[in-house]
Amino acid sequence: MTQRPVTELANTIRLGGDGGVLDELGTVGATGRWIRRQAGNVGGIGELVVDEEVRQAVLVVRGAARSLFARAVDPAPPSPVDAHRLMPAGEALAALNDASARELVAPQLRWPTEGPPSATLSSAEADPRVRLIAALARDAVDFLSGPQREHLRACHAPRCARYFVRSHGRQGWCTPACGNRARVARHYERAREAAANGSAPPAF
Repeated sequence: MTQRPVTELANTIRLGGDGGVLDELGTVGATGRWIRRQAGNVGGIGELVVDEEVRQAVLVVRGAARSLFARAVDPAPPSPVDAHRLMPAGEALAALNDASARELVAPQLRWPTEGPPSATLSSAEADPRVRLIAALARDAVDFLSGPQREHLRACHAPRCARYFVRSHGRQGWCTPACGNRARVARHYERAREAAANGSAPPAF
């Protein structure tokens, strides 16, 4: 399943093998590379020059999105990577709405002679910085107010801190690799418990 911009953004931080936090937006250069990879999903940002101001604005939207993702998966636990420092929900809502309002857009109807009508958003905004931040925020608003929110989950496999949209009812991890790691971790945990109790280790 193709990830939408808000889930791509939310998942730019993760846990490393040593338990530390890895951040794809940790520097201006890294943020620029991530934004260039999103150019196909976020229109009108081809001429964007990324600096620290842009990076900080993107981080605000990411922080707001992850805070509201944590609220969306409640009462299940949120991603462990930032559960201890989430933005308060009211602050996250305000930040997301403020970012979304940076760009004034209007729906435009398109109706080709062959095919059904469709609506697109039109804007006269020329600043690619404004377009980027507003587009990321609007995607978050659209996602969190839509039906996919009900399928949002936090992956709790070892060393994973991603959020994902569940594609089927039994999906418990973001990828098969995370599912394998979780099963291996459970097996070794049961083996340690069995050894401590003097019983036979469980079969894998």
